[in-house]
Amino acid sequence: MGSTGETLWDRLRRGLARTREGLLAPLRGTRKGAELLPQLEEVLLAADVGPEETARIVAEVGAALPPGDVAWDEVLKALETSLLGALGPAQRELCWPPHRPAVFLFVGVNGSGKTTTVAKVARKFRQDGLRPLLVAADTFRAAAIDQLVELAQAVGAEVVAHRPGADPGAVVHDALEHARAAGYDAVLVDTAGRLQTKRPLMEELGKVRRVAERLLGRPPDERILVVDATVGQNAISQATLFHEAVGLTGLVLTKLDGTARGGAVIPITRALGLPVLWVGTGEGLEELEPFRATEFVRALLRG
Repeated sequence: MGSTGETLWDRLRRGLARTREGLLAPLRGTRKGAELLPQLEEVLLAADVGPEETARIVAEVGAALPPGDVAWDEVLKALETSLLGALGPAQRELCWPPHRPAVFLFVGVNGSGKTTTVAKVARKFRQDGLRPLLVAADTFRAAAIDQLVELAQAVGAEVVAHRPGADPGAVVHDALEHARAAGYDAVLVDTAGRLQTKRPLMEELGKVRRVAERLLGRPPDERILVVDATVGQNAISQATLFHEAVGLTGLVLTKLDGTARGGAVIPITRALGLPVLWVGTGEGLEELEPFRATEFVRALLRG
C-alpha cells in the first residue's frame, strides 16, 4: 500500500521498480554497442515489449550510439529518446465535455482491477471538487456490487445498484436519470467482465452502451478499458474485442507495481492507437496517476 506522504513521482518510480531492474540490470557494465544491442533485444522481449516494437527500439538505439565503447549515459539517453517516441502519442489529457453529467464506461475482464479503478477515479474527481456517481452494472456477480458499494463508502461517493441478476441496462438507465436530476458531474459505470449466463459478454456491453446513448443522445463520453499490465501481449487481443463492442476511447493500465513486464504498455498503445489516461501503481485508492509519457519513461529508466 502506498503512503499518503508519497508524491506522484515517488509512486510511479516505486511502481515501475521491478520492470526497471529487469530492463537495466543486464545492460549495466556493457560498454560496446555490438554487445549491448543483442542484450537490449533480450531484455525488451522479457519486459513484454513485443517483437515489432523491440526491433524498432533496438534499431533506433543502435543508430544513435557511436561505434566502439559507449558511456552508460549515452545508452540511457538513446533508449529514453526511443521510448518517448513510442509513448508520447499515448498521452492525452482528460477532456471534460461541456454537458453534465459526463459519463465514463469502464470495461475489462474480471481480475483486471476494474472496480477498484472506478473507485480510484471517483476519489480523484472528488478531490477536484466534482460529484461522481458510481453505477454497479456488473449485476451478474453479487460480490462485484458489494465491492463497489464498499469502495464508494471509502471514497465518499454514492452508488446506484440493483439486486444481483438485474438487467445492467436498467441500472444504467436509472443511474443516468438520477444523475441528471440530482446534478452530478460524472457517472462512472462499472460493467461486467464475465457473465454467468449464455449471453455473450460483448453483446451485453454493447447493449449497456446503447442504453446510455439513447438516454443521453450521445455515446458515453469515455469508454475506458482497464488492462492488467501483468498479462502483457494478451491484453491486445482482449482490447480488440472490447473495442469492437463499445468503441474504446482510452486505457487504464493497472498492476504496474506487480510485474517485471511493464514494457507491455508500448505494444498495447501502439497496436490499438488508444491513449492511456491513467496508470495504477499500487493497490491503495490513492495509487492512480495520470499518464505522462516523460515521467513514465524517466521512472522506468532512471528511477
